[in-house]
Amino acid sequence: MSAPALDPGLADDLRALRRDLHRHPELGLDNPRTQARILQELEGLGFEITLGRELSSVVAVLRGRGGGGRAVLLRGDMDALPVTELLEVDYASQESGLMHACGHDLHVAALVGAARILAARRQELAGDVVLMFQPGEEGPGGAAVMLKEGLLEAAGVPVVAAYALHVSSAGERLGVWFGRPGPLMAAADEAVIRVLGEGGHGSQPHLAKDPVPVACEIVLALQLMVTRQFNAMEPLVLTVGRIAGGTKDNIIPDEAVLELTLRTFDDEQRQRAHAAVRRVAEGIAAAHGLSADVNWLMGYPVTVNDAGEYAFLRATIEDLFGSQRYVAMPHPEAGAEDFAFVAQRVPSAYVFLSACPAQDPATAADNHSPRAHFDDSVIPDAAHLLAELALRRLADPR
Repeated sequence: MSAPALDPGLADDLRALRRDLHRHPELGLDNPRTQARILQELEGLGFEITLGRELSSVVAVLRGRGGGGRAVLLRGDMDALPVTELLEVDYASQESGLMHACGHDLHVAALVGAARILAARRQELAGDVVLMFQPGEEGPGGAAVMLKEGLLEAAGVPVVAAYALHVSSAGERLGVWFGRPGPLMAAADEAVIRVLGEGGHGSQPHLAKDPVPVACEIVLALQLMVTRQFNAMEPLVLTVGRIAGGTKDNIIPDEAVLELTLRTFDDEQRQRAHAAVRRVAEGIAAAHGLSADVNWLMGYPVTVNDAGEYAFLRATIEDLFGSQRYVAMPHPEAGAEDFAFVAQRVPSAYVFLSACPAQDPATAADNHSPRAHFDDSVIPDAAHLLAELALRRLADPR
């Protein structure tokens, strides 16, 4: 089965939009140029527009025929990364040190495409559609802010389902969709551990309380904790990405600092892991006569695909594009995503789409790389899927 045809003019427009956004990436919650381009693209389509107060978000509501009393939400994230682009393309980033290295420029273009398709088919909508153009997915987390500002109340009717997609520059061949029910992506939390000792002269460590070797012992013990206190069949990832202490080779410092990321896949495991990290750090420090201060910074929760919405999404993909273009993921991935906050409130489904232009996806540069290359020929398919999900889900009486 071939993918549905998209008007060539619209496909060209979406590719041009994506490349314009790629040339001008923006970070975090403040994406004013991207917001202005979205508003320009939505002008005249009949959407009710609400702009964010604390961030440069766009919420656009399209009313279907006769209301219907419910709505479906479609999301596209907008922000880029602090990465210096190394791709040699004519639409490379013109902003120093910034790059759309995670493909969010494709997401915006796809959601704009869905908006134009849905506006043209408005009389077929048995309800309302809420478009969520969201900054800050890469941090500090725009989805939570949009929810606080009334995202789910924007249509004035219940949002019964929410959908999102994400492109990938590696891993699967071009045009393949992939996902799974249940946990799809991890919760991501950060811990800062301060090992508190007493400084002194490096020639007389017995007169000090050296935090540096104790911090090193904590790093190793945390790795042992993962393998000995948690079931190997229930994945958990703990990485200490930073260790710092001291100013000179012969000075024992007062403290050493560890920073780690923890990735978990259910709430019970998340809580157990937090407690275990604290227990290991404080216990090892105490064993050496020192103390440890553990400060947790809570990140995005687990992204969970609702079983019913995932089955509906997969069936829609296979109907539109053929079953050969869908691959079931055997395991969740340890990346994190703030669409998880939406999925906590509304039955949701999230899917990946390969935009990998390389012949060998296994060796292609992955998302977040300065060499990440996304083939924007997938944008029409992404736009079609988002539009069809809204049309079909609103027609579904469940």
